[in-house]
Amino acid sequence: MKRILCAVDFSNVTREVIGHASTLAHKFGAELWIVHVAPPDLDYFKAMDREERNAVASGLHAEHHWMQEQARELRESGVNASGLLLRGAPVDAILDEANKLNADLIIMGSHGHTAMYRVLVGSVSEGVLRGATVPVLFIPASTPGS
Repeated sequence: MKRILCAVDFSNVTREVIGHASTLAHKFGAELWIVHVAPPDLDYFKAMDREERNAVASGLHAEHHWMQEQARELRESGVNASGLLLRGAPVDAILDEANKLNADLIIMGSHGHTAMYRVLVGSVSEGVLRGATVPVLFIPASTPGS
């Protein structure tokens, strides 16, 4: 195992997901890519006024900064880590990035939503699992619905 893609969504399970991913990366001497997908696309931003765009841009900047900090801390602990902030449809972006990076494993959180929620809203985890060409490891949330 040489490359691990760790997909995070800033939910309650994010720190656990990064923790498990960094442990595996350290044990295997693998590169770790911490990836977050910001769903809004350019058309979404065009419909906003300046104040809304600035608020969203500020949020994206904060997310990117947080991921870079996590990667820096992991590098200081001996894990070859990088952070990436992507935009687009989460399932497609995660799968595309896994292919670009030639990832050997995808790690992500599972939120334990009900079957009805998955039918109505869908699940990024399920979409990644269906489309992945490499193993996918799910880290469950500590509490249901997190």
